[in-house]
Amino acid sequence: MSTVVIVGAQWGDEGKGKIVDFLTQKADVVARYQGGNNAGHTVVIGSEKYVLHLIPSGILHKGTRCIIGNGVVIDPRALLGEMNALEARGMNIENNLYISQNAHIIMPYHIAIELEQEKSKKIGTTGRGIGPSYTDKISRQGIRAIDLLRPDLFREKLHANLSACNYLLVNLYKAAPLDEEAIFTEYMDYAKKLEKYIADATLFINQEINAGKNILLEGAQGTLLDIDHGTYPYVTSSSTVSGGACTGLGIPPTKIDRILGIAKAYTTRVGEGPFPTELTGELGEAIRQRGGEFGATTGRPRRCGWLDIVALRYSSTINGFTGIGLTKMDILDGMEKINICVGYKYNGKIYDTFPTDLEMLIRCEPVLQEIDGWKESTSGIKDIRHLPKNALKYIKLIEDLISTKIQIISTGPKRDEIIVLEDQF
Repeated sequence: MSTVVIVGAQWGDEGKGKIVDFLTQKADVVARYQGGNNAGHTVVIGSEKYVLHLIPSGILHKGTRCIIGNGVVIDPRALLGEMNALEARGMNIENNLYISQNAHIIMPYHIAIELEQEKSKKIGTTGRGIGPSYTDKISRQGIRAIDLLRPDLFREKLHANLSACNYLLVNLYKAAPLDEEAIFTEYMDYAKKLEKYIADATLFINQEINAGKNILLEGAQGTLLDIDHGTYPYVTSSSTVSGGACTGLGIPPTKIDRILGIAKAYTTRVGEGPFPTELTGELGEAIRQRGGEFGATTGRPRRCGWLDIVALRYSSTINGFTGIGLTKMDILDGMEKINICVGYKYNGKIYDTFPTDLEMLIRCEPVLQEIDGWKESTSGIKDIRHLPKNALKYIKLIEDLISTKIQIISTGPKRDEIIVLEDQF
């Protein structure tokens, strides 16, 4: 029995949802440990497509218990909308979903403040209040899920926080203030609907680990968007790396058995910030269209580029990957030549390490190694022996350059379009 962490190895959108969904076939518990509804995991089952933003992908498997951990920030309206949509499609939510009582709640003033901030900062946020909610958490004035069940305490916190936020909205941003009573009434309605799901999730997941269950921990976004280790300030507001699973769920590091990094066979990024291997011309657009590279949450077009080994190697170091899940191999089918970034050129020097200095990274040029592509289709292949010779060479080159084995290869969007080289459980 194992506890496995699934981590995005790039700038997010690597296809973690599909990998989590596939691995959940052997998992007893699936837990989300950070982020909010600014991320989307897309899963295709047969002809059905599911896009999940807060609820772990494991909910699509009958009997699998799912946890939204304390490291997640929750918009109750978004969560209930997601729950209702799943129930309308026949999913049993009530007995399989746990919400950590210590998870922080996104409030309307968080969304209002972030929308105003983004007008001047241009970080590329989704405008869903994620950052301001984490700000309140760190400044010790956040509202947690357990507070929803204590109306007097909730009202007290709401009044204090909204007074300050309304002052900013009116006097700094010249925007309309929010109505306290309307928010109180709205959130008390949410509390009634969510009360039966709110629990001591940390106690529950540790009991399950100690009982020898298979546990799958999923993150949102990717390593290069981590608040500490990403391309700051063009990052998200939480710990997206493997260590975030421990703090975001209350699990000791000694209980983690495997850490699977998920990476595309190329690289994408949403929003602002440096992207050394970005392709801005026709080829980049062709990859975007073929790969369906549009945000699952916002619909924003993703920036596309060649696979960045320097960044991937950095992610492996930060997370301690025990293996890699490589996705979207099929999107590279038919290319005569494929490039892979093996270094960065800066001020005439070549670097093979990822710079945490943003100004340096912005000015880095990719050092590209060209290899032969493959004309044959890899779409839907389930046995590595059936992959084209040059696709196998590409996989071996990646493994050699990052000193980490590729253990899973996704060859299409469907659940069964996958090659498993090493089991995680």
